[in-house]
Amino acid sequence: MLSITCFTFATLLGLGVALLRLSGLVVGKGIAIGYLEFIRNIPLLVLLYLFYYVLGPIFGLDRWTAAVLTLSVFHSALISEIFRAGINSVAIGQWEAAASIGMSKAQAYRYIILPQSVRFMLPPLTGEVVHLIKSSAIVSVIAVAELTTVGRNIISDTYMSFEVWFTIAAVYLALTLILSLGVTMLENRFTQDT
Repeated sequence: MLSITCFTFATLLGLGVALLRLSGLVVGKGIAIGYLEFIRNIPLLVLLYLFYYVLGPIFGLDRWTAAVLTLSVFHSALISEIFRAGINSVAIGQWEAAASIGMSKAQAYRYIILPQSVRFMLPPLTGEVVHLIKSSAIVSVIAVAELTTVGRNIISDTYMSFEVWFTIAAVYLALTLILSLGVTMLENRFTQDT
């Protein structure tokens, strides 16, 4: 649940940052680059502490909200670069064709550019989802109930650390393999359609 929620928010925020960076506006590009450099150069654990221990008391954020915001903001910076690269990979002639039939920039993005860029973005987005699922374990340091926290609780009750950690690793492996296989099938479908 944590990973799905964070990926949804990170995708929306990442798309916004990518579009802001590609907007051609000096201020928009500056804000996007500043955001990217600030977020990408802060370790995830430090960002988590910043949201929970610094901003949490100021804005009344609970553990779950701080965890979601941390993972969403951190991964949105990485996802925005994936979106930017995918959009830039569409041939310039597609923009010119959209302009020649009278499409606005928003229409060109919606109907021509973004649908074509999906096949370029799928492989790195899959890697980012896998990264997000694995990095969600870090929120256990602020006692958010996720897989690692549940594992620690079971270990403290049963003292079966090997079995529990092996099971947790198997669950993470199963999740990421299923996700990778699903996206591979989706990629193959896009390849056949083009």
